[in-house]
Amino acid sequence: MFDLMGMMGKVKEAQAKMKEAQSKLHLLTATGESGAGLVKVTVNGERKVLTIDMDESLLSPKDKEMLSDLIVAATNIAMQSIDQKIKTEMKAATDGMLPNIPGMDLGSMFG
Repeated sequence: MFDLMGMMGKVKEAQAKMKEAQSKLHLLTATGESGAGLVKVTVNGERKVLTIDMDESLLSPKDKEMLSDLIVAATNIAMQSIDQKIKTEMKAATDGMLPNIPGMDLGSMFG
């Protein structure tokens, strides 16, 4: 027989664990590189850019467009990486809490 009260308890427990994991997302970081490491962008789990580091050789007016392209590329790589880390963190936080319901991917709620 289906235990609705037990299931509701598991849902509340999973919600609490997810909330706790979300509160720690600012601690997760990911760095994306482009131009063979000439530009590096670091983001956190709240999807905020923390740092942009670029090689001094790129800091000339004639390289402005290339520098912009490299920053965009590095930022996109960092964002993709942090999205994967967020999904992994959230899945770990709720692992085993809820039954595997086909079509219900809790990890996708955060990415």
